[in-house]
Amino acid sequence: MNGYFQIINEEMQTSVMLYPATDDGMELDITEVADYLTFREIDYNLSSLYAAAKELSKEPQKVFLNMKKGMPEEEMLKVWISGDAMSATVRFYAPSNDGAVMNKEEILNDLKSRGVVFGVCDEVLDRFLARRQYCKDYEMALGQERTRGEDARVEFLFNTDPKARPTLQEDGSVDFFHLNTVNNCNSGDVLARLIPAVPSQPGRTVRGEVIPGRETKKAHLRFGKNVELSEDGNELIAKVNGHITLEGERVSVSDVLSLKAVDSSTGNIEYSGSVQISGSVCENYSVHAGGNVVVEGVVEGAVIDAGGDVVIARGMNGMGKGRINAGGNVIAKFFENAEVSAGGYVDTDSILHSKVSAMDAVHVGGRRGFITGGYICASNGVNVKNLGSNMGADTVVEVGANPALKQRIQELEEGIDENNKLLRQLHPILSSASSKIKKGQTLPDEQITYIKELYILYHSAKIEIKKDNRKLDGLQEILENCKHAAVAVSGNVYAGTRIVIGDVSLVVKGNAGYCRFVRERGEVKMKGM
Repeated sequence: MNGYFQIINEEMQTSVMLYPATDDGMELDITEVADYLTFREIDYNLSSLYAAAKELSKEPQKVFLNMKKGMPEEEMLKVWISGDAMSATVRFYAPSNDGAVMNKEEILNDLKSRGVVFGVCDEVLDRFLARRQYCKDYEMALGQERTRGEDARVEFLFNTDPKARPTLQEDGSVDFFHLNTVNNCNSGDVLARLIPAVPSQPGRTVRGEVIPGRETKKAHLRFGKNVELSEDGNELIAKVNGHITLEGERVSVSDVLSLKAVDSSTGNIEYSGSVQISGSVCENYSVHAGGNVVVEGVVEGAVIDAGGDVVIARGMNGMGKGRINAGGNVIAKFFENAEVSAGGYVDTDSILHSKVSAMDAVHVGGRRGFITGGYICASNGVNVKNLGSNMGADTVVEVGANPALKQRIQELEEGIDENNKLLRQLHPILSSASSKIKKGQTLPDEQITYIKELYILYHSAKIEIKKDNRKLDGLQEILENCKHAAVAVSGNVYAGTRIVIGDVSLVVKGNAGYCRFVRERGEVKMKGM
């Protein structure tokens, strides 16, 4: 119990009884006693109070105040309301020996008069009434916090991570039959679901003031080609077999062109969607696809150009003329005498005498995991098991921001500026036409046709800006990561291998193992993993 005090009124004098703290209670603060006496307008000698406080240990101390018989003092409380008005703390003071205590109703009325009208904790008050403790803080009232609520959102029922990596098998090689990079779907599959908002409930302060609930955000299911809305409007459903694409929050299903092989029976392939090839792509043929290209066999001296990812389950022997250009990631069992360019990452088991460039990173893992000969360039770093060759094959690995990345960022920024300029030019024309139509003015047919064409152009420019901004964000993220680009070797690196980071380079003088090459203080340095 805390130390406390009580006014003692006698026939010819007034005193105060100081009670020491017991157990782990807080010691009595004489300043608090003095404040109380001042408030009650009771004469006292401050020095006598402090002197008595020094002697206060186990036994109460009675301190003479004055030679007048005081008036009975009722039990009293003080109230502190927090700055945010979400809690109220009460401190009770004992009545004089001839004063009265307050009952529950009187305490509640006193709290109301002091502004505490909501959230009084009956349990705390009852605990005080059952065992009155003075000079002790009671958290007597609590406001009601508003509930945050939840914004409506769209739950996508497919993998939306553009940097998904293929599944690794126990031996460390890539499982090319479970790549986690293509979101296949069947007709009737649910692709996305609308999760409705949970409304925010208002709160109240201990003063009774209402705290308005937070306004929750709405969400909408957006869909494109080969996708339809369910009857209740809460789900997106695939209309055809294919693979799912996500642009912003718009879900579409692209039809996939399935082929047994690309050879003399098919000729060169040009397709706006994705291409699935169960066999091989033969020498001197080409595949141009707007989406992904998946080859379950091998690619010989052929050309593959894809707007999305390229996956080659059994690898590529380019024969010095084979070339891959992908807007997304490139995954293959191996590359030999080939040229590869990826807008994302490159993942393979081995690279032999090839030129490989990636906007993101190059990962060469698996059981062998080697890069021997050729030129490897990756903005965000290279991870490889064995790098270079004992035979002295000329091997160059370059990491960090490359000119192509910076040029692409510049192109996107220029395109966004041009489209914004077009929007600024079209907006007043469309606004004027819209205002005239709302006022009931009749426009000539030629002018209506012209306005429709401008609206289509305006809408297309807005879509293009949004799409380019998403691409720009991704490239700028890659550019930021380039600052920490490194070459990591988990096995051996051989003498003669050249490491380039930014504008500085290092030729490895002797064989080494389990190391990283980083740029530090303007030099390329080899460090332990």
